[in-house]
Amino acid sequence: MDGVALGSVIDSIVFHKDLVEMIDAEYLTSLIFTTVEMQTDLSEVRVSKSSSDFEISALSSAVNVPQSNELVVRTWLARAKDRRSTLVFCVDVGHVVNLTATFRAHGIEAHFVTNKSSKKERAEKLTAFKKREFPVLVNCGIYTEGTDVPNIDCVLLARPTRSQGLLSQMIGRGARLFPGKENCHVIDMVASLQQGVVCTPTLFGLDSSETLENADLDKLRAMRKEREQEKQLQEYINTAKAADNNTEANQLRGNVVMTDYDSINDLVGDSSGDQQIRKLSPFAWVHINSRRYVLNCRSEGDYLSLEKEKGSWTVKYLKRIPLRRKSKSPFMTPRTLFSSEDFKHAVHGADTFVKNQGFPRVGVLKSASWRRYPATEKQLAFLNSFRDSSNQLTEATTTKGRAADMITRFKHGARGLYNKSKRENAKANQAPKSSESDLPLWDLDRAYAESERA
Repeated sequence: MDGVALGSVIDSIVFHKDLVEMIDAEYLTSLIFTTVEMQTDLSEVRVSKSSSDFEISALSSAVNVPQSNELVVRTWLARAKDRRSTLVFCVDVGHVVNLTATFRAHGIEAHFVTNKSSKKERAEKLTAFKKREFPVLVNCGIYTEGTDVPNIDCVLLARPTRSQGLLSQMIGRGARLFPGKENCHVIDMVASLQQGVVCTPTLFGLDSSETLENADLDKLRAMRKEREQEKQLQEYINTAKAADNNTEANQLRGNVVMTDYDSINDLVGDSSGDQQIRKLSPFAWVHINSRRYVLNCRSEGDYLSLEKEKGSWTVKYLKRIPLRRKSKSPFMTPRTLFSSEDFKHAVHGADTFVKNQGFPRVGVLKSASWRRYPATEKQLAFLNSFRDSSNQLTEATTTKGRAADMITRFKHGARGLYNKSKRENAKANQAPKSSESDLPLWDLDRAYAESERA
């Protein structure tokens, strides 16, 4: 009630259970979805700065027109006329009145409530609706939240929104369990696929242009999996095309394309994988391979490792053993912090650990000013020892941050990955290639520590 956004006073979400999980656990009823595109032009509809959703008056002018109201009612007749309790969401009072009149013009007993209705009138109509005395109840913003009408078996979304939270709330009105209720049919009248509109496909991880026809959760999951596979395939194709312009691609059996790095320097210098995780995190995580990321925590060499293990992302903390102690390994036994099937959750959990441990922020932040300084002589000497004389890194072309990331990739497996790639490519081509000698892990650690201290 103080007007302060929750995000400014709540640090992090510690528990979350979404609509799909609640349905799977049978706390809520199953849902089926139908979307209908109305082709309404929202390009001139203003967006409220306070709510980031459409301004009500402008939205009503675009949506509350006879053609759209007629389409809404005809859609209900075609897809949900056998439903016994339909709750309709409109834009404003005028939209409520006109859409109710359109329902009645088609011989459907529909009633409405608005913020202008008296408490007695609201209570009477809601009681009659719960008793299934009439099939359609039209409202605008009255029954968005805090309403328990379990018998609702159809939700008709006649208003577009840019708010995913509002969309979830409206759908949730029909998700209550009720005796004899098999599911709730959600009919989404999508005004347009532009101007930031969210709709039921986007709520379930699909593209807004997807058309749903009586789609249940199983079908939505299958569609999402299919779209994810299509996206991954397209990304792979795009990567392969880009590789054709810069590196040699070898065709293997099964039409699998493997990208061949011409040198280990291409591999350690490839920072594209860093960008994915750094979009989620304020820290300078380094992408080692598709199953591992590393974050250096201290100049002494301590680091966090985010690794894909058995379908889950596991976060481990590795602390360096003081040099005065003798050990075969320079690190203590890894301390496993936690695991999560969700990559984002794992990243955020790891970041929370870093913040709570009080690691020097200047060392872990991706925005630290030192990362923009020119690389040190020791960093360049180490990296250039693997490069041809004609392809040397310089202070003018390499920042200290980029050099540190490249050394991290050296230290945590890039060299082994490169040699493995060379062996596989040589085997595929049946033309063995000579392999560069490996630098011992201890020497890599020492070189990295020197560069960090520098």
